Amino acid sequence: MKIQTGYLYHIKDEFFDIVNDENLMTNHERGKQRPTYFTIKDKDILWFIPLSSKVDKYKRIVDKKIEKFGFCNTILIVDIFERQHAILLQNAFPTLEKYIDHVHTVDGKPAKVPETLEKIILKNFKDLMKLKSKGLNFFFTDIDKIKKQMLDELK
Repeated sequence: MKIQTGYLYHIKDEFFDIVNDENLMTNHERGKQRPTYFTIKDKDILWFIPLSSKVDKYKRIVDKKIEKFGFCNTILIVDIFERQHAILLQNAFPTLEKYIDHVHTVDGKPAKVPETLEKIILKNFKDLMKLKSKGLNFFFTDIDKIKKQMLDELK
């Protein structure tokens, strides 16, 4: 399977068992494979950013952050495939291609977000990574630990 930035994928349960990080979102909900992840390909590492359909819950969080800070770049509320979703950059984590279960499809075709939205997600993700490198961490998971674990697997 060719993995590309901007497409949506699902991840294998095996990843969650191996990483064992309580801050990762649960992989399954009521027998359905969730969440769907926006993917960023970065050499051998893939960055997965979960999408949630619980938009009302995340709108309240976004509103509080905007009220407090004047903006929110950790959660985006957007329309994708004619439905609103929350893109949870704060829940991003690194993984490897071998942990991808399958590509998400819409009408039988691999699901890719529109290019304009892809650019916004990438910009916000890069901004959050820059802030992390300066000591301001907005990610819920220990992305450094998980990334090291993934890179160690590649050795």
